[in-house]
Amino acid sequence: MSIAAVSAVSLVAFLGGTTVATAQESDPAPKSCDGVRLTGELPVPAPGQAVSGQITIGADCKPEPVSVQHGPASTRSVRTATAATAAGHQLRGWNEMYDCCNIRMTGLYTASSWDTANGRVTTATQEWNREPWDAGWSLASQTAKDDCATDCAEVNSEAHADFAYQGVFDPTGDWYDNTHHSFVQLKADGTASCRFDVELRHTFVGWNWRYGCE
Repeated sequence: MSIAAVSAVSLVAFLGGTTVATAQESDPAPKSCDGVRLTGELPVPAPGQAVSGQITIGADCKPEPVSVQHGPASTRSVRTATAATAAGHQLRGWNEMYDCCNIRMTGLYTASSWDTANGRVTTATQEWNREPWDAGWSLASQTAKDDCATDCAEVNSEAHADFAYQGVFDPTGDWYDNTHHSFVQLKADGTASCRFDVELRHTFVGWNWRYGCE
């Protein structure tokens, strides 16, 4: 999704491995921010662990420094890993947008599994789902693909979900649009990497983006 530059001010920042690009209105203290795109990349943690990042839209429409947290994996992830075969690998990712009241508006979730043998990814599968908040958000489109699924040196998986809003905050349905992207690379040595993007047509100060993998 391309985002039109509707203002004369742009910012590119590098925050702890996360690249952020924003465009804001000429109002010196706007409450609404236009054309925000956030990108984050995280190292895949050890089995049983989780790593996550969070970026909040600050008072001047500039993203606050990324906050990275480490901790134990969720009960769901541990249960999935326990059910997997000894030779298999599991990776779960999430990519969510919250408003200033910490209400989840939109989200994209992925679950990947792969087996390895003789330096190859012998099988790879990916599942994903979206969970829009019920207060006016709806799924506009969705796609997912893998560049290879069987007998591969590595597998690159991606999932995308576009959400539209029409409700009490915008009865026209033309103002808000959140597009989530998740990218996972699965390798024959059992390691993996995860990267996330979100594009927002309009956003408000205090909105925060949360992403992670386990």
